[in-house]
Amino acid sequence: MSRIVILQPSYLPWLGYFEQISRCNIFVYLDDVQYTKNDWRNRNRIKTKDGIQWLTVPVSFQFGQKIHEICINKSSHWQKKHMQALKTWYGKGSFFPVYFEELQHILHKNWSYLVDLDVTLTQWLMEKIGFQPKIIFSSQLSIQSSDSQLRLIEICKHLNCNYFYEGKSGQDYIDTKLFESHGITIEFQNYLHPYYNQLWLREQGFISHLSIIDLLFNHGPDSLAILTGQKVITKPEGIRFRYAHEK
Repeated sequence: MSRIVILQPSYLPWLGYFEQISRCNIFVYLDDVQYTKNDWRNRNRIKTKDGIQWLTVPVSFQFGQKIHEICINKSSHWQKKHMQALKTWYGKGSFFPVYFEELQHILHKNWSYLVDLDVTLTQWLMEKIGFQPKIIFSSQLSIQSSDSQLRLIEICKHLNCNYFYEGKSGQDYIDTKLFESHGITIEFQNYLHPYYNQLWLREQGFISHLSIIDLLFNHGPDSLAILTGQKVITKPEGIRFRYAHEK
């Protein structure tokens, strides 16, 4: 059975993004849909001693542009700011020295398009975490349908995939019977965010739903086992578990 995951490119994505990818044979970057402002395409969260910090890649765009058309705004010094933030808040991470030089090399490149930056970082992260599915870009498939659900169905059928692993939010708009009528079985992700050892636990407690960089810098080669639930780390008594949106 061919299993497919279809996700929009994102900047340094969270753990659940990679859990989805780890369970598929084919991973499709949905890069030819409309770009949405203030979304995960160009930003994500890291942990600091004082709470959460956003890392945002500045972009130049016009309403209606597709993701693969979005250019990075080169007038700011975002790369320097991101690298300095990572050094400051993760420099004491157990595996920071193992990965930072390579990550810094990627960030430092003269990127023009946001999608190229997102994809390069995500594929580097998949390599370091330890899996590598077949990768396709939806913009290369010449999909004709403008309807969001029929578009996903066309992608599945074009790639001969009959099992679609979709994010939890898909339950809000996806008609499972429509997919089943096309011979496609859908499973919706129900991701239970794991606890793991973070920096600044005494100051901030454990914060979930951060960029996977937080996990990688702290746990290195164990990251895949932790994010997929194969390795469980027990939360110490007295450490608060909170979501990134909580104060």
